[in-house]
Amino acid sequence: MKTILVFGYGYTARVIGQSLLSEGWRVIGTTRSADKAAAMKADGIEPVLWPNQDITEALTAATHILLSAAPSEDGDPILTALEHEIRQRSDQYEWVGYLSTTAVYGDRQGGWVDETSSLSPATRRGQLRADAEQAWLDLGAETGLPVHIFRLAGIYGPGRGPFAKVRAGTARRIIKKGQVFSRTHVEDIAQVLRASIAAPNAGAIYNVCDNDPAPPQEVIAEAARMLNLPLPEAVDFETAEMTPMARSFYAESKKVSNRRILAELGITLKYPDYRSGLNALLAAESG
Repeated sequence: MKTILVFGYGYTARVIGQSLLSEGWRVIGTTRSADKAAAMKADGIEPVLWPNQDITEALTAATHILLSAAPSEDGDPILTALEHEIRQRSDQYEWVGYLSTTAVYGDRQGGWVDETSSLSPATRRGQLRADAEQAWLDLGAETGLPVHIFRLAGIYGPGRGPFAKVRAGTARRIIKKGQVFSRTHVEDIAQVLRASIAAPNAGAIYNVCDNDPAPPQEVIAEAARMLNLPLPEAVDFETAEMTPMARSFYAESKKVSNRRILAELGITLKYPDYRSGLNALLAAESG
């Protein structure tokens, strides 16, 4: 049986997990939360409360691994804890996917990047991701482990859209001259991962994003238009009250190319731009 072991069974991993489960795969996912483990079990996922629970059986059963856990100052948590065990089983795994972020490219002042662009993270979060990517690629080069890197743009999807804030009147259009972001719908991430699993290419790196990088204020404005609600307040970035995490996203402005996933993996995006994605979210909310 094809078996995928997912480290960090969160928002994105759940979508790919459910997709594979429907095709007859065995899906094992790690979590630290007993409540989340119960919810996973109800969905047909086999939870492992790692690192408190032994993961040897899952590592032995897996044919594929998806890495969806964020690195820390101590490095990638899976490599830190389990590198020896994974090295011992490197011939066993048909595909290993690491979910990274386009933050590894840093700030390009609105310019384009692709998978061949140099890495120059503008934030500590981006640097930790770049370091983790390299650590996994190095392990793959040393052992033959079929590592694939997926650099995800801003993720949205069910439960992660702008409509709730627009309806509540708390949405703002943060204005920073020249600012542009790339985005990706979670269902498109899932289909990219499935396409890669079907056609492994060890060492490959893929940007995962839609065709339409856009200023963030345009997305908020479009959400308000769809809801027939007033345009949210425009606020200058320099004076806006924002959390440090939110402000860090504005430290980078770039357009991310997705040509490789379209050409190499043959992807046709379900949501090629934020408008189609928002329309789908609104339709789903309406039942």
